[in-house]
Amino acid sequence: MKAPLAPTLALARSLGALSRLRGGGGTSAPGKLLMRLDPGAIGALAGRLTRGSVVISATNGKTTTAAFTSGILRHHGISLVHNRAGANMAGGIASTLLDAAGPRGAIRGELGLFEVDEYWLGDLVSQLRPRAILLGNLFRDQLDRYGELESIAERWAGTLDADPAREARLVLNADDPMVADLGRAREGTQREAEVLYYGVEDDSLALAGMAHAADAKHCRRCGAPYVFDAIYLGHLGHYHCPSCGQRRPAPSITAADVALEGVRSARFTLHTPTGRADVQLALPGLYNVYNALAAAALAYALDIPLPTIVAGLQATAPAFGRAESVTVAGRSLRILLVKNPTGANEVLRTLALEPGQHDLLGVLNDNIADGRDVSWIWDADFELLAGRLRRVTCAGTRAAELAVRLKYAGIDPAAIEVQPDLAMALDTAVASGSSGPEESDPPPLYALPTYTAMLSLRQLLVSRGEARSAWS
Repeated sequence: MKAPLAPTLALARSLGALSRLRGGGGTSAPGKLLMRLDPGAIGALAGRLTRGSVVISATNGKTTTAAFTSGILRHHGISLVHNRAGANMAGGIASTLLDAAGPRGAIRGELGLFEVDEYWLGDLVSQLRPRAILLGNLFRDQLDRYGELESIAERWAGTLDADPAREARLVLNADDPMVADLGRAREGTQREAEVLYYGVEDDSLALAGMAHAADAKHCRRCGAPYVFDAIYLGHLGHYHCPSCGQRRPAPSITAADVALEGVRSARFTLHTPTGRADVQLALPGLYNVYNALAAAALAYALDIPLPTIVAGLQATAPAFGRAESVTVAGRSLRILLVKNPTGANEVLRTLALEPGQHDLLGVLNDNIADGRDVSWIWDADFELLAGRLRRVTCAGTRAAELAVRLKYAGIDPAAIEVQPDLAMALDTAVASGSSGPEESDPPPLYALPTYTAMLSLRQLLVSRGEARSAWS
C-alpha cells in the first residue's frame, strides 16, 4: 500500500527551510528530496491542479516567455503554480509543486505553468501530462552537456510521440525549422488541428544573409540545404527545401509591423484568427518579440481572449537578468543575459541600436550550468560594438578569454580592464562612469553576464541592497 504523501511533503519542506537558513535559495533541494522519498510526487501533486498544466521549453527565452504567459493568465484571473525563479529541472519543478501543496489534497493554484529545461522535457512531460506544450526554439548551447541540436530534436520528437503528450495541444515556432518539424507527425491525423504555429511576418526585419552562428540549415526530411527567403534571428525565418518541397508551415499567430526601440522596448502588431491588436512591450529586441508572440500563441491555445492577451503582454516587466535595470551607486545598470552565440548576437544587435558610447561589464563563466566550453564567444558578433565602447570591464572565471575576444573584435585594448572578481569588477565598472567633475551624465552601463554570472551578479546586488530578492 502506498504511504500517505503528507508526511513526505512535511519532511521535504523542512529541508527547504534548513537550506534557506543556511543561505541557499532552496529552489531545488526540497524537490530532490521529495522525489527520492516518492518518485511519483510530481505527477501526484500536478494531478491536484484543476486546470492541468502547460509546459514551455526552448534553448533561449524560456523564463521570459513564461513570464509573459504568467502575466496573461493572471490578468485573466487564473491562479498559477509557476516555477518563476527559473529552476526548470525536475528538482525545481518538484519544489514548486511542494511549495503550493496544501493539506488533504489541496493545492494553491488552478493551473501549472512550468518552464522546463530542454533536456528534461521528456521526463517531466511524462509526469506532468500537460494539456499544452510550447516549444520555442533550438539553438546551439552547451554542447558539452546536451550535444548537437539534432539529438535534442530527436528527444523532443520521441517525447511528443509518447502517450503522455499525444493529447496535448502543441504550440510551435514555425520560423524554426527543427521545431516546426515536430508538428508534422500530426499532419493528416485527427490531431492535426491540435498544432498551433506562430511566426514573424515582417520582411523589414530580414537580415542580409545567414549569420555564421546559425544552426539549423538543412532539411531533416531529405538533408538538402534549406533556401531561406527571409532570415530574422539566427536560423529563424521563412524557408523552403528545393529538393523535397518541405517549407515553413503557415502560422496562425503572427507578429507584423515590428519596431525595435533599443534596449528599452519593442512593439508589434499581433495577428490572431480572432483579430489583431497593437502591442507595446517593456522589453527590448526581436528575441523578446518572439517570446511575447510565443506566449500569445499559448494563451490563444488556452482560449484566452485577445484583449486579455495584449494587456498581459504589456504589463510584463523584465525577469531578473533579462534586460532589467537596477541602480548601483546612483548609476543605472541594465543586465542583459548572454549564454550562447545566437542569444548573444541578438543582445549585441539590440545594444547597437542605442546611440552614443557605452560602458560594458562582461562576465564570462564556465561553470557546469554555463557549459565548460566557452569557444562560442568567437561566434558572437562583438564587432557590432567596435568603436562604441568607452570602457569595458571583464570579469568571471574566463575574464581573460573575454578580453582577448573583445580585442580581436576591434575594441581598443587600452579601454579593456580584466578583473575576475565580480564584486571588484562591478565597483570598477560603476566608477568608470565618471572621468572628472565636469562629466555629470556618464554613458550607460550594460552588464552582459552568462547564466551563472547573472545569478551571482543578482545575489551580489541583493546583498548590497541594490536589488530585490534574487527570486523576485
